[in-house]
Amino acid sequence: MTHQQMLSFAIVAGMMALFVWGRFRYDLVAVMALLVAVLVGIVPADKAFSGFSDDIVIIVASALLVSAAVAKSGVLEAALNRAAPYLRSEQSQVVVLVTAVTVLSAFVKNIGALAMMIPVAFQIARRTNTLPSSFLMPMAFGSLLGGIVTLVGTSPNIIVSRVRGELLGEPFGMFDFTPVGVGIALAGVAFLAFGYRLLPKGRKGAASLDEALNIKDYVTEARVIPESDVVGQTVADLHKLANGEVKVAAIIRNETRSSSPLPDVMIRENDLLMLEGESEALESTVARAGLKLSREHRQPETDEATDEIGVIEAIVGPGSVLAGWSAGRIGLYERFGVNLIAVSRSGERFKERLRTITLRPGDVLVLQGNLKKLPDTLRDLGCLPLAEREIRLGNARRSFVPVAILGVTMVLVAFNVLPVSIAFFGAGVLLVLFGALTLREAYETIEWPIIVMLGALIPVSESIRTTGGTDLIAGWLSSAAQMLPPTGALVLIMVAAMAVTPFLNNAATVLVMAPIAASFATQLGFRPDAFLMAVAIGAACDFLTPIGHQCNTLVMGPGGYRFGDYWRLGLPLSIIVVAVGTPLIMFFWPLG
Repeated sequence: MTHQQMLSFAIVAGMMALFVWGRFRYDLVAVMALLVAVLVGIVPADKAFSGFSDDIVIIVASALLVSAAVAKSGVLEAALNRAAPYLRSEQSQVVVLVTAVTVLSAFVKNIGALAMMIPVAFQIARRTNTLPSSFLMPMAFGSLLGGIVTLVGTSPNIIVSRVRGELLGEPFGMFDFTPVGVGIALAGVAFLAFGYRLLPKGRKGAASLDEALNIKDYVTEARVIPESDVVGQTVADLHKLANGEVKVAAIIRNETRSSSPLPDVMIRENDLLMLEGESEALESTVARAGLKLSREHRQPETDEATDEIGVIEAIVGPGSVLAGWSAGRIGLYERFGVNLIAVSRSGERFKERLRTITLRPGDVLVLQGNLKKLPDTLRDLGCLPLAEREIRLGNARRSFVPVAILGVTMVLVAFNVLPVSIAFFGAGVLLVLFGALTLREAYETIEWPIIVMLGALIPVSESIRTTGGTDLIAGWLSSAAQMLPPTGALVLIMVAAMAVTPFLNNAATVLVMAPIAASFATQLGFRPDAFLMAVAIGAACDFLTPIGHQCNTLVMGPGGYRFGDYWRLGLPLSIIVVAVGTPLIMFFWPLG
């Protein structure tokens, strides 16, 4: 072992130790490893930041943008809400939720797919009085299974594709992972449909901030426009569309008010509906029914192109200028440039229009305005902002734009019209241009710690190859595999990747393991494709701990899971992945 190889191994070993210790965040560990690697000379100074220009960074960031835009569109939520009334048994709920997140994870990044499905799972759990812990871990595992189906589903596939391009001159394509990934995903979902019963019963997550601030009796006004889906339908139909979570408190037609309308009352064009419910349910109902909030046409002013319109929850303070006045009388929009979107007053139901409600201290308001000016406006009004949480009521949504852009992107990549990085980068730009995401949401969506970690680790992991370390480790593995058949060698690599991932993070695992696997295959006289696939699947399928993948970490708190809960469901699933994945890899990617 040369001096350079020893330095390279020492840096990687120290990095792994810091990852396991957990004292420092993984992105900080990665940049420290890069700095040390440059200082000791195993990474040339002019190559130190080459990782940040790598296609991997662009693809991962762009995939996160697409995921966020699809989540914000509400299309998936609307589709599942139609099926929700038929999901009466716990098993049917698990099957539908796991299948949905698995399929979705094949087309958007798996962490994004899971994040957009968790609120739907909580809605179904609330309606059926089921504990979310029965759904969340199977859904997290389903997102990992779906991620291995296409190139952009998970970071390991993207990184492995890059390694193959460096070794063989051609990276893996968008659907090269599909034959193996679909087989593993089908077997995994079939197991989870029954295996969820292995989870401990009674796990309950801590109350979230949204639950602590759950305000159920907001009242808002929505206009029935010609394009609304509820024109000609009854009040009962609208209640059904809202799954009983929103009530029509009144209908105002031709300036005549009908309080507490009967279920069979017909909804007509230009009716003004007074809707009552919690903010999330109101937002979903307004979007799905094609209604228009009555004040949305009064667009708040923006001074610069970077200014954005948004909403905020605030409480009317004791000395507020709003106390004792209505929004109409005080000229809330004319004087302060904000729209009153909804009002909530504990223990009271409103009978008047929003603009005529006399506000009192303690009332909770949803206000729409220029986000840059809202803090100053709230101070001028004497209102206190609630703790920050996502409120979408009053924000226009473009439901099908993200789905259409994603579909076009997948087609362009599938037919090799554009490289993956360019196609998804272009998709991210279009999503912002078409208003599916604001610039602020785009920057907030990108997981910068992951981007920094990838950019820093690429040259560090490359140093293992350039110093000859990958060939050295491959030689050791080859010696260990001498007594194994080809199938055993493939299993050895897959299991090794699975074992390392909980300690290294899946992206870091592939950056380290993929060059080793390729060299290992070459020394055994095999083509590297099958072994690279084995690394990708092993690194992507960490089901044993909550720390190896963000999807597992994401559900730990909401599901109330403990560290030891994961292996109960994850160990048999890992065995299934190895047992099903190995023959599939050898069939579709022959060793010879």
